[in-house]
Amino acid sequence: MSELGSVAVADDEGGTQTLPEAVPATAVSVRRAVVTLVAVAVGIIGLDLATKEWATNALERQEPIRLLGGALYFSFTRNSGAAWSLGSDYTFVFPFIAFGVAAWIFWTARKLRSLPWAIALGLVLGGALGNLVDRVFRFPGGISGHVVDFISLFDAYGQKFPIFNIADMSLFFGVVLAILLEFTGRMRDGTRLTKESKDAAAETGS
Repeated sequence: MSELGSVAVADDEGGTQTLPEAVPATAVSVRRAVVTLVAVAVGIIGLDLATKEWATNALERQEPIRLLGGALYFSFTRNSGAAWSLGSDYTFVFPFIAFGVAAWIFWTARKLRSLPWAIALGLVLGGALGNLVDRVFRFPGGISGHVVDFISLFDAYGQKFPIFNIADMSLFFGVVLAILLEFTGRMRDGTRLTKESKDAAAETGS
């Protein structure tokens, strides 16, 4: 186990005080982190596109498929909104949001050295780009295409929980993982903040 290091910083009286540093975690090379991020994103995009193609061919204009005693249904729908059918009146906005998310992730990846963060960002990127493909290439086209959704929980027609797709799931789990990493002090550069370093930084700033 790595020991907590320390760093000297100036205090309010012109002297110095010693604060604990972030603990070295399982940092990897930037290249490995980026490869992991891209691999996760590409895998999600491929799975999302394949399942949407299957849903379009097997489920459109067909009765929903009931599974797991009614806990899960495959039910085809086209969604003009965002994840979980939100914001259907603002379809044109979502492609720009997806481009913004992708740009931020690529910018962040320049210094990415954490595999958990690479997975989280890959999930978010894959989900964003998976639905973006629908916006661009599906009817009615342009940047206002309708996204194919087909996974429904506890009801065949999304009455108890909105119908979604693989890209939506990927976005959700990517964001949840990112939040968990933030709360546990795991940084994108592969270091990890301990409670002591957080408390010391808070005291210094106060």
